[in-house]
Amino acid sequence: MAGLLGIERLERPEIEEILDRAKDFQPVQNESFKRLDLLRGRMVVNLFFEASTRTRTSFEIAAKRLGADAISITASGSSVSKGESLVDTLNTLAAMRPDAIIMRHSASGAPHFLARYLPTPIVNAGDGTHEHPTQALLDARTILDRRPTLEGLRVTIIGDIAHSRVARSNLYLLSKFGARVVLCGPASLLPSELSQLAPGIELTTDMRQAIRGSDVIMMLRVQLERQHESAFPASEYFRFYGLRLEHIGLAKPDVIVMHPGPINRGREISSEVADSQRSVILNQVENGIAVRMAVLERVLTRTCRNS
Repeated sequence: MAGLLGIERLERPEIEEILDRAKDFQPVQNESFKRLDLLRGRMVVNLFFEASTRTRTSFEIAAKRLGADAISITASGSSVSKGESLVDTLNTLAAMRPDAIIMRHSASGAPHFLARYLPTPIVNAGDGTHEHPTQALLDARTILDRRPTLEGLRVTIIGDIAHSRVARSNLYLLSKFGARVVLCGPASLLPSELSQLAPGIELTTDMRQAIRGSDVIMMLRVQLERQHESAFPASEYFRFYGLRLEHIGLAKPDVIVMHPGPINRGREISSEVADSQRSVILNQVENGIAVRMAVLERVLTRTCRNS
């Protein structure tokens, strides 16, 4: 694996290897994490053309816990803001000889485009509405911390499906492991072609129907920044597609509730649910570091062996 551009083209054994290794990097309860020297002397550049807190910080911490040096660059603080092209920016960075570039960009396919021209491994931290591979991996790790397998689970994904790279990466991953995926949202945010991305995908605009019998409920952020106009006023959206305590009783008794963040309380999810025992949202954040450590180790150690 020269880099990590998406889940779609990964084989199931590759995903399992990352998930298993991430478990090794999960912190032991009540113990502080000790810095490792697995990637000492390696340099990772975080290049974010979109705002990010969780993903960027998570990658920084992951790199430093492995002993690598991490440098973060945002578009507003780079020459991109002066009109420099994406290719020129990446060529400049590549000339500085980083060992990996972690990239988030608003254009779908941007990391794939650059990976064809640069020898530096690229890890996709989210590209447009296409994919967010490490989010799907950390979601899977979080589910597997509470379930023995993904096989046969009913996973319901609710919200702004149309603009969600999180939904797409989860679709690809969950379908490879035999989970049953239900996509739910307003008709205007639920593209029918998504049912063709993987076998057995169910689409519905009825939230109660979607949640009934679910093992996992995965809420999505309403991505207003990608919509030309708001599909719903906040109060109306919450009425039809906001997760509330009354919905939890429709799911399996041990259902878990997920959200990739940032949470918009009162639009996508109520505080009572977000802060409940069924919520694993903070566990997702914690697992983000472990999964990204596994990804960086895999990318960088294989690059080292092949160089």
